[in-house]
Amino acid sequence: MEGETKGKKELQSVIEAINSSDDLESRISLISQIGDTYLIDPSDLAHLIDCLITCWEDSTCFGIFQCMLNKTILDVAAKYLELDMSNCLSQFLILATKASMWGRKHLQDSQDENISNLFSQLLLGTLNFGTTTITSLARSSILGDKVLMLIVESFIFELLNLTKDLIFELKSHLIASELLKASQVVLDAAVKLCRAYSQNSKWDSLVMNSSNNDGSSVNGDVHFASHIVSITGCIIESLYELGIFAAAGGGNLVAVLNVSWKGIVSLLHLGKGLGKGLLSEKVNVGDIILTLVSLATESLKCAGEAWSSTIKEALASSEAKRTFLPIKFYLINAVRISLDYPCKAVNLYREISQCVLLISSLGSFLSKETHLRAASEVLVEFLEPTSFHLLCALLNSADLNFESRFLILEWLFTNEMDSSSKDLMKDVNYSTQLSSFDGISCLNCNSMPKNRVLLLGRVLLFMNLLKSSADLKDEMVLAISKKLDYLLDTLVHGDVYSTTLGQQIPVLSPGSVPGVTWEPLFSCIVQSLKTFMVVASSNELAWFEVETFLFQNIIHSHFLCVEIVTELWSFVMRHAEKEMINHILESLCLLFKTIASLEPALTPHSSLRKIARSICNLLTWSPIMVVDHVYTSILSDELMIVALLMEGFPFGSLSDDVKKVVVQKIVAACYDFIGSNYKELVLYGSSGSCTNDLIGLPVQAISSALRTCNMKSSVIIDEKLGSQVLKFTLTLVHGYKNARDGVKECYAMLLGAALLIISTTEHLYASDKMAELILEFQTLFAIGPSDADTALCRFKPSFASFLASLGHMEIPDGEGSVLCPAVCTLYHVLLRERHWAFIHLAIGAFGSFAACTTCTQLWRFVPDDAALSFDTSSGKEANEDRFMSELKAFLDKSIALKDAYLGEEQLSHLVKEGLVLNELCKLPNAVADDSATEVGETVDDGCVKKKKRKLDGVCEGIEMLQSGLKAMSNALAEADADELKEAFSPYMSSLKDVISHLVSLSG
Repeated sequence: MEGETKGKKELQSVIEAINSSDDLESRISLISQIGDTYLIDPSDLAHLIDCLITCWEDSTCFGIFQCMLNKTILDVAAKYLELDMSNCLSQFLILATKASMWGRKHLQDSQDENISNLFSQLLLGTLNFGTTTITSLARSSILGDKVLMLIVESFIFELLNLTKDLIFELKSHLIASELLKASQVVLDAAVKLCRAYSQNSKWDSLVMNSSNNDGSSVNGDVHFASHIVSITGCIIESLYELGIFAAAGGGNLVAVLNVSWKGIVSLLHLGKGLGKGLLSEKVNVGDIILTLVSLATESLKCAGEAWSSTIKEALASSEAKRTFLPIKFYLINAVRISLDYPCKAVNLYREISQCVLLISSLGSFLSKETHLRAASEVLVEFLEPTSFHLLCALLNSADLNFESRFLILEWLFTNEMDSSSKDLMKDVNYSTQLSSFDGISCLNCNSMPKNRVLLLGRVLLFMNLLKSSADLKDEMVLAISKKLDYLLDTLVHGDVYSTTLGQQIPVLSPGSVPGVTWEPLFSCIVQSLKTFMVVASSNELAWFEVETFLFQNIIHSHFLCVEIVTELWSFVMRHAEKEMINHILESLCLLFKTIASLEPALTPHSSLRKIARSICNLLTWSPIMVVDHVYTSILSDELMIVALLMEGFPFGSLSDDVKKVVVQKIVAACYDFIGSNYKELVLYGSSGSCTNDLIGLPVQAISSALRTCNMKSSVIIDEKLGSQVLKFTLTLVHGYKNARDGVKECYAMLLGAALLIISTTEHLYASDKMAELILEFQTLFAIGPSDADTALCRFKPSFASFLASLGHMEIPDGEGSVLCPAVCTLYHVLLRERHWAFIHLAIGAFGSFAACTTCTQLWRFVPDDAALSFDTSSGKEANEDRFMSELKAFLDKSIALKDAYLGEEQLSHLVKEGLVLNELCKLPNAVADDSATEVGETVDDGCVKKKKRKLDGVCEGIEMLQSGLKAMSNALAEADADELKEAFSPYMSSLKDVISHLVSLSG
């Protein structure tokens, strides 16, 4: 007892000596003596720390002894941090606060190189002292002590400010790796402090019990809640600043990046439980989400621009991963915060959508470039799922009303385009312009909804929505089902159409095994729609929308959309229940009959043909009884039967009894037609009520049955009917020569059907009438093309099939033969065709003929001026030797095109084709317009010339309109009146669009 009293007296005398000494060296020695000699009793600890606080030198250090004094004070105080601090916690906090403030102030002043090392040690000691103090603070209870809570807030604020300043001054020689590590420990300890508070407190009770009805405080709970909110908010703000700084550090501050943003996410998640939104009022959560999204967006733009402009060699996947990993990190943290604070995130739906669309568009851009395909795979694996989760965090949030979530879909998937996008749409070089990333990276949120540059990205994003629809709520599935038309409306654009048909995209492999495979974009779109249909089938309202979508688009004006819808109908037929299948077929047959009565047209893209094609596809997956029922229900309507036969009716799926009835009916009808006065039918139609393409339906029925339904010619064409068909064909050739213009079309159509019957019936080539028919055709084509012969293009495709089958015929090869020269003449006509479709047909026909014929001098069948013998550069010089080399190149290219990955040349052709098809879709009569023809119904040069002459007056008027528009534009450009220019501007723009449309219509 006496020893303890003596020790206290000695300690007290040392403290008094410290306080009375003005010499820094003496103070340092005395303070060091305390730390080395005396065992401090907890009851005396507060007195000692008060002494150390008093001795702390607040002025900035311009001498080594001042630095040494403060360092000694911290070293001594640090030795007692593990003691019971319950009676002196405030003193330790005050000392740590003073040390942090002094360190910040000292950092801002110039440093003497002689003391820089000592100062670094002092800063390291301050950080360690602060970390240990925070740890001790987390174990203590300060509930109800208002003064202590204010001291804690001040301590946290100053320590974090010092930590920030240290990290911001990383370029200074003062900062070593130990200081950086210590700074990270401070940040981590601050986050753990908030976590400890949350685990030891009940937030809801704190908020609910914070006040009486009169607003007076019940206890210290409200102050404690406010205290925690203040500390948490302060820490979040500091971490936020550090997170931004570390993101701009060029990748050298990865540890700080992780600690800062992960700490923010953790604290915000804890703050979610801080009832009544107290933390969200203190911290701007929206700014944090926006910053993360902006960091991801800007990093994406920088990567895309760098790769599109400088990288020419194959980019390694490791390099792409290094680039995308920070972006994924930003997105993951944005997802986590958005899940906790959806009401804050929904206000940023445009920025979030821009980021998600940018990722989809960048993926499409990368997949087009062979040297960037590895980067495309990494993007799909690393970024696409995370970005999609970010969007779904809003679309699937239970905290947001449906109107807010549907607004996001409306903004993402709108059919509107601005004027610049419409002009761009007319540019056939659009896909080439996107070979650089400039068009994508320069977009902002305001221009995104109406700009066409991101159409491909929207398609990919919509596809991902469809694939992931099983994870969405029923109301969002219904909302997506109402946007299905957007997908088809987008696919008809020229560049999207070409990409859909010609591009492969990387896709994550299904199942637990990770990996990326390359699939055609078209297949992915169809598969995603099928997935959505399965999900929508359990939602009555959504399925009604899907079914309506399928019925409305079954006669879509664009063939690609019809292909998609037909495939979806087939999918339904393969997997739907019997009742649904019957309902669908009944509805389609009713629609089929209605269209047949309202629009009786058999042109390739007519509504009747489209519905017939869909029915045939659906019947392919139907049982025999269903196929029999559908066919017998329309057996009395010859037009509908022909339409079904033209589209490949599944004849083999009929029962044997119905097959016999079908064959008997079409054969009998053909006999009746050929035996009747068919010339009169051709001239006048059926009492003048039928259109040209409805003449000779029995002949078209047999032709279609043999060509598309895989019906054997031996089953239908016997010797008698075959002979009648040959005579009928001869009569048509005779009639064609002298027929007037309006009737030539009908003759040509019937000739095409008859030639297809002959070409598929091998035994007819042994008939004596065959030689006569060949000579008649020689006479017909020997006349040469004229304005009256424009209908020849109607049956030239069938004529190519007819010539291809001549190999089954014995053709005399001697000098006295008239048949061989006639066949040569006909092949000369075919091989001279310049149209690409006829070139394909001519080569195919000649190849088949050459493989089967007995003729030994095949070179005679190739004219000197064959299409393939022309010089492709000049287009004028023909060379006989060039034919075989061009033929080989043509065949090699055909083989190469079997590869699903298309080159720039093929994609360019698809873009041009897509632009033409897009314009056709806009025409009022595009559904039944005969200008949108198949390969077999193209027009030759004569047809084009004839149409041009008919449009001479229209073209002249359009030229005058263009001249007038130019004159007005020049006049306005020279005028000084700004008000006049502004008044005329919208009308000039509209007039320009109208004239441009008229130009496209006139060809």
